[in-house]
Amino acid sequence: MQATLFCLKVGDLLSYSMSDSNTTDFSSPSTFILLGIPGLEAAHIWISIPFFIMYTVTLLGNFTILFIVKTEPRLHVPMYYFLCMLAVTDLVLSTSTMPKMLSIFWFNSREIDFSLCLTQLYFIHCCIAMESGIVVAMALDRYVAICDPLRHSTTLTNCFVANIGLAVVLRGSILALPYPFLARRWPYCRTNIISHTYCEHIAVVKLACADIRISNYYGLSVAFLGTGVDVSFITVSYIQILRAIFSLPTKDARLKTFGTCGSHLGVILAFYIPALFSFLTHRFGHNVPPHFHILMANMYILLPSMLNPIIYGVRTKQIRDRLIWHVTHIE
Repeated sequence: MQATLFCLKVGDLLSYSMSDSNTTDFSSPSTFILLGIPGLEAAHIWISIPFFIMYTVTLLGNFTILFIVKTEPRLHVPMYYFLCMLAVTDLVLSTSTMPKMLSIFWFNSREIDFSLCLTQLYFIHCCIAMESGIVVAMALDRYVAICDPLRHSTTLTNCFVANIGLAVVLRGSILALPYPFLARRWPYCRTNIISHTYCEHIAVVKLACADIRISNYYGLSVAFLGTGVDVSFITVSYIQILRAIFSLPTKDARLKTFGTCGSHLGVILAFYIPALFSFLTHRFGHNVPPHFHILMANMYILLPSMLNPIIYGVRTKQIRDRLIWHVTHIE
């Protein structure tokens, strides 16, 4: 019964949007309608449960990382400064999408202001670019710590780390700026209904009644050039790191040194594998059901943000010990 009523509501929205586009100037819509996950409307409540749990873990995990690093002077070193940058980025990225998505699932709150939609789009792409840059900065930290340990403290000073953080923010902000700028300049004369849970770039610009190849080309350029440069830098760094590790005299020394890279490698896999999978299914998976695309896009946003604090919390002894200390003293 609920599914039938929802279908009738969607039909009313579609007919209203089509009639409105024929009678009014629709070149700059005041609102968009987010449908959620088309085809799985009846399961929205059930789908919201794992997403809510993941978002809760994301908030608790990343705020815990920030609290522990702030209160533990021994963790005031470059690697954990970069980890704090990653935690803040993950919090902004997940919070830019999850509250609205949960409101769609729980309260059927589907409307989103056009300007707010473009703002959400901007923060998503900005945070993704920043996260990739932070992962590169972490690779630099591991490279200097392993390949040139005597110069680590003099090379990665607080000032140098702050400059890297500023460069990461500026790069992410500049790379993300064309997305909403291009989306705003297109005329929208078809419909204002987006078959997604958030304002994903391609889902928005596909509604335009204009040639959107510039938006497509820019998105591909950022994906291949921006991310490609980051992945290339990480790859070169780890080639040098592995060469340094295998040159160590004993097996124990090699394992201990490689173990210091374990958390960072986990973050790399957690970030780039969902990104690659989402990108490939979106660009080339034409036979993949739309709801699968949308689920993968949401996992790409949320999964790395949830896993990053877990990976560092489990693998990093200083964070794990400090967390246990806080828990026991609360009790």
